[in-house]
Amino acid sequence: MSLPQPVPPSWKDLGKSSNDLLGKDFPIHGVALEVKTATPSNVNFKVGGNRDTKSKLIVGDVEAKFFNKPHGLTFTQTWTTSNILRTQVELDNQIAKGVKLELATALTPNTGAKSALFTTTYKQPGLHTRAFLDIFKGPTFTADTVIGRDGFLLGAEASYNVTEGKITKYSTAIGYSAPEYAVTIHGLANLSTYAASYYHRVSRDVEAGAKAVYDTRASPSGNVALEVGTKVYLDSAGFVKAKINNSGILALGYTQSLRPGVKASFGLALDTQRLNDVSSEAAAHKVGASIVFEG
Repeated sequence: MSLPQPVPPSWKDLGKSSNDLLGKDFPIHGVALEVKTATPSNVNFKVGGNRDTKSKLIVGDVEAKFFNKPHGLTFTQTWTTSNILRTQVELDNQIAKGVKLELATALTPNTGAKSALFTTTYKQPGLHTRAFLDIFKGPTFTADTVIGRDGFLLGAEASYNVTEGKITKYSTAIGYSAPEYAVTIHGLANLSTYAASYYHRVSRDVEAGAKAVYDTRASPSGNVALEVGTKVYLDSAGFVKAKINNSGILALGYTQSLRPGVKASFGLALDTQRLNDVSSEAAAHKVGASIVFEG
C-alpha cells in the first residue's frame, strides 16, 4: 500500500531551501527596521522602513492585515512612501477544498497607474497548480503546475498574451526533495537560462547550499555564475551565515534574538578581489543591519 503523497511546493517555491539559505539574512544594502503587532480582533499591523546605503533614500510602508478564519478570508491593505496603495483579498478553502482565490491590486493616485492580478490556486496531494490573470497588462494569462511523487518534483510555467494570441514565456523544472536535502534544476526564460540549486542539512546545527546559473544570452562564452553558502546555529537564539560567489564577493550575516519578539541581523559584504580598494566605487564592500520587533 503506497503512502499518501504530500502537497508539493508551488512553482515559485521550487528550490526555496537553497534560495533562502543564500538570499535571506544578509542585510548588506542598508539599515532596515520592521515592527509587527497583532490585535485581539484578528488585525495585524506591520510598519517597515529601509535606508539604502548607495542611494541614501529611505523607503517604507504601512500594512494592515485582517483575518477572518471561519470564512477563510484575508484582507491586506498597504500604503508605501512612494504613494502606492496595494490591496489584496484572499479566499481560502471556501469554493472547494484546496482552492484559493486571490485578487491583488495596486494604484498610484498621482499618476493613475494601476494593476490587478487575479490568482487561482489548487492544491491536492501530489499536485500544486496556479493560474494568474494580469488584467491590465496584456491581458496576460499565466499558469504553472508542480507534480510530486515520492520526493520527485516536476514543474512547468507558461504565459499567454490574450491580445496577441501567443505564448510569451515558458519555463520548466525538475527536482528531488527529501527531509535532509533537495536538488532542483530550472530551465527559465524560454529555456535560455538554466539554474541548478542544492541544499543539504548536514546536521541539526549546520546547513549548506549552492546555486549555479548559466544564461545563454548574457554568457555566450559559457561562463557560469556560482554561489555557495552555509548556515551555522550558535544556539537556539542565534546563527551565522556565510556565502561566496565566483566573482569574489564574500558575504557574512549574523542574526540574534535579543529577547522574545526582538531580532537583530547584521551583514557584511567584501569584494575579496579589491580588499585594499576600500574607497573605490568599483569595490563591492557593503555593510548593513536589520531590526525586527514583533509583538
